[in-house]
Amino acid sequence: MPFSSPRTTLTQYLIEQRRRYPHASGRFNNLILDVALACKAVARAVAQGRLADMHGLHVDSEGVRVNVQGETQQKLDVYANQTMIEMTENSGHLAGMASEEMPEPWQIIDRPRGKHLLVFDPLDGSSNIDVNMTVGSIFSVLRAPEDVIGSGRDVKAEDFFQPGSSQLAAGYALYGPSTMFVLSVGHGVAGFTLDPNLGEFMLTHPDIQIPPDTQEFAINASNSRFWEPPVKRYVDECLAGKTGPRGKDFNMRWIASMVAEAHRILMRGGVFMYPRDTKDPAKAGRLRLLYEANPIGFLMEQAGGRASTGHQGALQLQPQDLHQRIGLVFGSRNEVERIERYHAEPQPLQWHNPLFVERSLFID
Repeated sequence: MPFSSPRTTLTQYLIEQRRRYPHASGRFNNLILDVALACKAVARAVAQGRLADMHGLHVDSEGVRVNVQGETQQKLDVYANQTMIEMTENSGHLAGMASEEMPEPWQIIDRPRGKHLLVFDPLDGSSNIDVNMTVGSIFSVLRAPEDVIGSGRDVKAEDFFQPGSSQLAAGYALYGPSTMFVLSVGHGVAGFTLDPNLGEFMLTHPDIQIPPDTQEFAINASNSRFWEPPVKRYVDECLAGKTGPRGKDFNMRWIASMVAEAHRILMRGGVFMYPRDTKDPAKAGRLRLLYEANPIGFLMEQAGGRASTGHQGALQLQPQDLHQRIGLVFGSRNEVERIERYHAEPQPLQWHNPLFVERSLFID
């Protein structure tokens, strides 16, 4: 049996990418490798599950822990968050970091400090942990402000308030049947699969592209009564199938893990919708701008797709809060642009049948 040609490792891929920047120091590459190492550790914990007592709620001396989002923390949430911190804070590549699980930025104290900021969701889809479904980790790399680099001052929340278009890199690890590390450093999207024998992420998907059209959409249909009219219009048209205005059948998917939804779309196309709705008018949406929307949106657009609030490109939003939420639509470009168009257009008039209107004894 002939030997297959050796695959490119994540390290080799990053070296090739760095050649675009002859004056780069290599610290950026090392930061990505630190993140990848943390993801390997989390992947091992996810795989062990109950064997390592990693399922269930995190309970300490004060009872069940609740994070800044008001959500009960799983054991793996806490483990993944701590692992990401420990694997990245000592190398001198970071000026600070922010996590979905922490109320304030994490300071780099009594250690060398670098030029970058790390933003991450340590374990996306943690409601799926106890039923052994796919979860993942999402991350984003930003450049630290010059006064942080020069003065060595502590980072503050405002340092992270950079639009998604300013990201230097973004990616995620997917903990599924195989562990994958999907990355963009601003020149397309590449996917790496963990070889458990070598302990290396190997390049298996070198140039991921999202087809512009699709017949698949993902949305939480249980919220349909709260959807805004443009979203309801879009979904109704998809559900109408070949006899409807779209003239083709659609399939609906819902995993309740955004990183898994994003991965499916990167692999074969589709559109994901978690739009703003009227369920809680005080909230601008469900998904976190810094930890979820921006990194996933960056990957989508680097792969030829689009990410949007439904009204405008998600990567153009100026963050106002460390834990800001937005409505989000992403995936195949033509479908996302259709949803944006439905938000911009006046709503089509509904057919009106006077036989079925409410009747009253009191006539105006």
